[in-house]
Amino acid sequence: MNKKIILASKSEVRKKILEKNNINCISEPSNVDEETVKESMTKQGALPIDISKNLAELKANKISQRKDNELVIGADSIIDLNGEIISKPINREEALAILKKLNGKKHYLISSVCISKNGSMIWNYSDKAALTMKHMSEEDIKKYLNKISDKDLYAYNVYQIEGEGRNLFSKIDGDENTIMGLPVKKIKEYLKNL
Repeated sequence: MNKKIILASKSEVRKKILEKNNINCISEPSNVDEETVKESMTKQGALPIDISKNLAELKANKISQRKDNELVIGADSIIDLNGEIISKPINREEALAILKKLNGKKHYLISSVCISKNGSMIWNYSDKAALTMKHMSEEDIKKYLNKISDKDLYAYNVYQIEGEGRNLFSKIDGDENTIMGLPVKKIKEYLKNL
């Protein structure tokens, strides 16, 4: 696709996924307050998939309102552990606590994407991957965290699936791009049919 698309995100990972799939894009962060939205929707009893969809749409629409006739992609990923949303860590102590919570358990990673034009959503899609973390000692979890740079730790949630993070799991069911934050196959299908 030759026309440039706007990615309503500062995520280098999502930008790389799009570029690797020949989708030209420029990044423009939406700066949506994700934690406030998550908190509010959780209090209202929203399901994790609905929160992920809503955040992707909010991000895309916010940038799209300022861009006439341009396509804007918004995306959001959420870790769902038995209905509890696990947010990205803000420091290494939190990352350790998250991995201890996921230790030995199956959880879902939900990635939602929305394409907006002129301030309104024109298409959206959500995908879900199931990941089962190995039983690990606290020492092994700390060893893993010591191998991960701060930049990667905060960019990919607590695991970088295409790198060291793959070793955390005994079972992975789902698309790797979804796990990295962008179900790109469906985006390509949609853009091809435009």
